[in-house]
Amino acid sequence: MAAAVTASVLGPGFAAPVPDSQQVFRRVLAAMAEPGSVHEIAVGMTPPPPLDPATAAVCLTLLDFETPVWLDAAADTGETRSWLRFHCGCPLAADAGAARFAVLAAPAAMPPLAGFPLGSEAYPDESATLIIQAASLEAGEAVSLGGPGIEDRRAFRAAGPGEDFWKQRRELEALFPQGVDLVFTAGASLAAVPRSTHVRV
Repeated sequence: MAAAVTASVLGPGFAAPVPDSQQVFRRVLAAMAEPGSVHEIAVGMTPPPPLDPATAAVCLTLLDFETPVWLDAAADTGETRSWLRFHCGCPLAADAGAARFAVLAAPAAMPPLAGFPLGSEAYPDESATLIIQAASLEAGEAVSLGGPGIEDRRAFRAAGPGEDFWKQRRELEALFPQGVDLVFTAGASLAAVPRSTHVRV
């Protein structure tokens, strides 16, 4: 009974947890395979502000008790923290350097990318995935993407991250296979820029 009351107070997660999480996981995989391409999710949910539906859906799909998550100041509300703990069971990291995932609701004010775990040469998978909530995935300043999954070049227009962010991301390319993977969200849309992608500002 207590769990039901808590869930009601916090707000629901997926209406159909298994098919919804499978659908979102497929969208994330498709976005990673085709960097910069925008994918829509069809999951009806009302997450706690300031999280967009796509942001919340990615969290429900990828986060669990083994994935410490760091929230930026915009995302770090009591309601969001409680919602993530209840629905994902994930520990909340006090420091960006200890996170396997990060939720960034104010990308213009995000900390340096090098402050997140980048993995090591022996264990590049011990790096962070950043879930970056943008105002739009189609109305920002364009950056040019190339590399695996892109035939020639692809323009990507996430509104929020500025030129300095993309310069930092470009500098990390020299460390490959170390680096960070980026999942961008806006409304019910998502896109990705994995560490293997080459960025030109």
